[in-house]
Order: sequence, then C-alpha cells, then structure tokens
Amino acid sequence: MTNIKRNVSDNADESGSGGERVATFKVKKVRQSSGMDHFVWKELVPIDTYQNYKIRPGFFLQNGAVVVPGGVSFTIYSQHATACSLALFERGCKDPFVVIPFPEPYRIGNVFSMIVFGLDIENFEYAYLVDGPYEPERGLIFDQTKYLLDPFAKAVTGQSKWGQRQGVEEPYKARVVTNGFDWANCKQPLIPMQDLIIYELHVRGFTRHASSGVKHPGTFDGLMEKLPYLKALGVNAVELMPIFEFDECRDLREVNGVKLLNYWGYNPICFFAPNTSYTAGVEYNQEGKELKALIKTLNENGIEVILDVVFNHTAEGDERGPYISFKGLDNNVYYMLTPDGRYYNFSGVGNTLNANHPVVQRLILDCLRYWVTEYRVDGFRFDLASILGRNEDGSPSNNPPLLKNLAYDPILANVKLIAEAWDAGGLYQVGSFPSWKRWSEWNGRYRDDLRRFLKGDSGLAEAVAERIAGSHDLYDPVHRGKNASVNFITCHDGFTLYDLYSYNEKHNEANGWNNSDGENHNHSWNCGAEGETEEPGVIALRKRLIKNACAVLMASQGTPMFYAGDEFCNTQYGNNNAYCQDNEVSWLDWTLLEKNRDVYEFFRKMIALRKRHPNLRDSTGQAKCGFPYVSKHGLEPWNLTEDIETRYLGVMFAGKAEEAGADQEDEVIYVGMNMHWESRHVVLPALPLGLEWRMAVNTALPAGEEIVDELCKMKAVHHEFDFEPRSVVIMMACRIHREDSRGGRHK
Repeated sequence: MTNIKRNVSDNADESGSGGERVATFKVKKVRQSSGMDHFVWKELVPIDTYQNYKIRPGFFLQNGAVVVPGGVSFTIYSQHATACSLALFERGCKDPFVVIPFPEPYRIGNVFSMIVFGLDIENFEYAYLVDGPYEPERGLIFDQTKYLLDPFAKAVTGQSKWGQRQGVEEPYKARVVTNGFDWANCKQPLIPMQDLIIYELHVRGFTRHASSGVKHPGTFDGLMEKLPYLKALGVNAVELMPIFEFDECRDLREVNGVKLLNYWGYNPICFFAPNTSYTAGVEYNQEGKELKALIKTLNENGIEVILDVVFNHTAEGDERGPYISFKGLDNNVYYMLTPDGRYYNFSGVGNTLNANHPVVQRLILDCLRYWVTEYRVDGFRFDLASILGRNEDGSPSNNPPLLKNLAYDPILANVKLIAEAWDAGGLYQVGSFPSWKRWSEWNGRYRDDLRRFLKGDSGLAEAVAERIAGSHDLYDPVHRGKNASVNFITCHDGFTLYDLYSYNEKHNEANGWNNSDGENHNHSWNCGAEGETEEPGVIALRKRLIKNACAVLMASQGTPMFYAGDEFCNTQYGNNNAYCQDNEVSWLDWTLLEKNRDVYEFFRKMIALRKRHPNLRDSTGQAKCGFPYVSKHGLEPWNLTEDIETRYLGVMFAGKAEEAGADQEDEVIYVGMNMHWESRHVVLPALPLGLEWRMAVNTALPAGEEIVDELCKMKAVHHEFDFEPRSVVIMMACRIHREDSRGGRHK
C-alpha cells in the first residue's frame, strides 16, 4: 500500500530512522546447538510505518485485541473480504484519529493481523472497516463505510450507563482489556447436577427496587450484597439472565408515558464482553473485574454461577437492522440465509445465527472457553438451543457438530450444559435433544403438566407421576443419564408463581401491543378473583397453591429451578412477557418478603428438607425392604386408577439412607397430592414391621406449622389419612418408639 513505509534496517533498535523513537520488545527463543540448549534474545521491532504509527504483522492465532510488550496485536478474519482497515479513536470520540489499512503481507488465508506499537490502551477505542463484494442475492453485503465491532471484543464502549446510548448512528467500538484479576486458589464448587437448586434472576431487577436496601442497586455488586440472603434461602446455583453486552435502548419506545427498554437482554451485541451497565463503577480497561469478584465470592460460598447465553441470534436483526459486526464481516457465514439471500428467522427476532458453520462453531466454542477460563463460570443455559442443532439450510441435524463438540470439549468438561430445547421456528425437542449424556434440558413438559395438575385439572395423575419421578419416559437414564431434567414451574418467561394463581388471563397492555404478545395458554387460575384482592379466603388459597408448587418441585427427581421472588410472592401484575418493563413491574419488591414471610420460610425449609434427604434428589440404591425405588399410588396403595377424574396422586420413593451400611435403615418417602376441591380419604402403603409413617410436610396446616424440621418431632400418621382439599403432604417412614413408665423412649 502506497502510504506504508518499510523500516529497512535489520538491526533496528529503539532509535528509528531520522532519530524517531520506535517501541520494541524482546522475545526469548530457544535454539539447539551441539546438543546443548541455550537462549538467544532477539528484538522484535516494527517493520513498517503508516502515518508515523509503527506496525508489523501480529499474532494470527490470537483473535481480538491482545496487549503485547510495546503495543497491541489486532486480529480479525473474514472469508470474503477483499480489504480490511483498523480504525483507532480517542476515547469517547465519534471520528477516528487514524485508519490503518492491513498491508497484504499482514494477511494469511482469511485472517488479518497487525501489531500497532506505542498505543496507550487507556486512551483509545477501536473498530474495523471491511471491504468486499456487495451481492445481496448471495448474502454478501460488504460496506466499507460501516465501522464494525470486533466479534472478539472483551469490552464494548458507550454502554456503561443503563438506558443511555451514545447516539443511534454512532458505531459500536471496542476497548482493550487487561486481565489482572487474581483468582488465587479459588476452587469451583462442582456440585452434582441432581444436588443443584437453581435460582434464576435478572441482575438489574434483583436489586433495582429501592426496597432492596443495597448500596449499589441493579449491579453485580448489588447482587453480591444479597449473598447472605441467598445462603439463608439455601439455593446453591444462580442462573443469571443475559449478561453479555446488549443494547437495552435498541428498541426504545414510550407507552403511556413509560419508557420501555429491551430489559431482559436477549439481543446480544458481543458474546465476549460483559454488560458494563451492570457494574457499580466504570472499569476502563478492566471490564469484568466486578463480575469476576462476584463469581469468586459466590463460588467460595458454595454457590455456582450459570449464565443464560444467546447464540441463536444477534441484535443486527433482519434486512432492516443495523450493521454491528457480523453483517459487515461475513453475512452469509454468520447467518442462516434463504437461497435468495434473506434471513431465516427461527429465533423470532429477525435473524438466526448459523451455528453449524465451522467458523461460527469455533467462535461459540472459543467464547464458552473464555468465560470458563477467565470468569470461572460453572455452567450455561442456552436460549432457544434447538437452533444450535439446525443445519445451514435450517433443517434439524441428526448429529449436530456444535452440540457434540461442546459435550466433549476438555475445557468445558465440568460445566453444566442446559438447553432450552425448542425454538421459535417450531422445533420442539424436549426429551429428544442431542445429549451425549452431557446436556440437560429445561423440562417444558414438567412445567405444563404440573401447572395443570396443581390447579385441579383432571386426567394428569399418570403424567405427573412420571414428571415427579424424573421424567424417565422422556429421558431414558441409559441414554440420557439420570440428570437430564431441569424441573421448573415458573421462569422469567411467563407468569411469576404468585401471578400463576392470581390471574386467569395475561395483562400485557403496558407492553404496547394491545395485549397480543406473550403466551395465551398459561394453565393459570386466579382462585376466584382476578388480580389483587383483600379477600382473606382467596389470599389464603393462593398461598397454599404456591406452597403446593414449591413442595412438589422440591420433592421431584431432577434439578429444581425457580424464579427469583417466587419465594415471597413477587408479582408482575399479570404481565407474562415483561421483557421491556424496566420498572416496578419487573423489579423485585423486597417489602413482600416481610408481608409473605410464611411463604419464604416454607421455601427455605423445603430446600433444606430436599438437601437432607437424598432420595428426594436421586436414586440411592435398592431398599432392603423390597419396595421399588419409585412407585405410584392412588386413593388405595399400589393402585393409581386411570379414571379421568382422578385428582389425587401419591408417589413413594424408597432407597438406602445416605451413606447407609448393611444394618442401617431404608429411606422411604411418600408424597401425597390432593388437587381436588374436596377432601380425600387415602389408604397409605403398609410399611414393614416396626416402621410407621410420620408427617414432615402438610400444606393444609396453618402458616409456620406446615413443615417439621426434625424427625423426632414429626407427628405419627395411621395407615389411613384424610387429605384436605388442594394440599400436599410428605411423609417419612420412621422407626416406631414407645414410652416406658419412666418417660424414656425405646424401640
């Protein structure tokens, strides 16, 4: 290129031609001579100059911007580009102070790489200009006037203040990040899947409400301030809704005077960069430090961190969307396109990432490895994961290479891989998602069957028994392993648990779409009054149904997950699609914790009960008494009738007690569920001689009395029991004791 001058001296030092100061650094090399190793220091110096900027070819295998002694190596790739330039900006400026074209020798294959010397990483930002053919019918839409964000950027500028964008027409730029965080000897918890209790939350919404009482509301630090609460509740995994950099202002609207943002964050801008608006302070060139401190602290306290990741689409949208990164780099590589060059829309938001193209596979794998090694993330939940198993033409693959590579990758060997096993294009794979015994799934069948049964629908006893027993009809333990099912009744998408029993219909008018958005089939019941009410009977019934849901969820095989705030009746006022509500609709109202303390205590005690009794989590081996590990019961033991009107179900688990020896007791647990509006007389399974049933949980009892923590305090139950309407009872088999004349207890 005509403006690039070659530094011709092979022995160049820090004094360049004309006395200019040229930054250099030394590389230590090993050379073998006469069978002996010795070290030779050779200076690596700039070899070209462009407008007084010293440059040389960079590190082609290190994607993104990497700090090297004396400079920064910039590496980017494009299959169809004919030219590429690096644009450097002063921090916060709209126009670059220099645009440096990559010389031809700085390209190997499809990779451009260049070291620029003498840059102060604290005072510049960067982007790329890429040229190539413009042939939309082939999916090629290069535009050399568009500044493009580095796909491997570790920090994105102009996003640090929530709800404030630096300008609609301003390009996204990247910042160089230094990694100086000290993990010391921090060890990840590595909790077995069946022992997890997952708590899904939105980083901003969890503490943004004034009632949260934290110093840094709506931030990673704010979440860390709630660590004592998380530990007291007993959850041991937090699943964070998207924290990759996203633009909450992309679809900014105003409805009835309320500003609506893309609050949830399912519109990624950059997969490698954390959302800087979630930090309590500005972290110039150290982006991610606050998040790392959060993860380290949670891990040290026995709590794993799972990230909700979005690799099914990007914020670039369809033909009408902006150029951010991938469109201008290789549109027909990164996106699934129709034969005429238009976008497939299996994500429902305009475009679909071409996840099974080798280039995109590598990007995703590199990204996940980065989050595991640099942030020590414990697991990932993949949004609309079925898209990741589609071929490049959109058809489902029988053996998706990306999913298989993730399952077998050595860096990802200990992390949880959880799929949302469906997409917006109609592909529904709950129970059939490719797994290699590594992938778990959000069990949508569990959600739907349990919602219907718990509100009193008929004909579901058999299906619900399968769900509670681990959904082995969906997940064959031989082929899927025992921990494929992530059980949930509520999540961010849909009603909260309180709203599930407070609204018959969705109320999404505040979203501005005439209540047309959101799921119409919620399997909800308002208990006799739509929305908020002062009727004591309705309030009491709602709380009982919430406790029923919690009890069954915590007594089900598989991994339980619930949505933050469900434990104290948080409400979204009937909005079941609050993706745009950055306000009291979505924020947790912590005043409800005291108002509904009994519900919180029930959740806390049920979590503790699950942790104490391994047979509520997984099979612990054959019981000595001969009972099968799991059995189904109706009003009569061992007989679950196929009557369509059946609304009672009993599920019994039997296995060895934890760390049981040959002479130790079995652990036998009976979960009885009467979802009828009338009481039911139930005959319990007869226990072996010397054992009796004792009641651990009864949601029909007054607040504070529903759960008995200690076995010795549990009330004995005869072999027949009257279940109150709409109640759940959990019983434990215990050794019979009798009182002697001196008041002592004997077997």
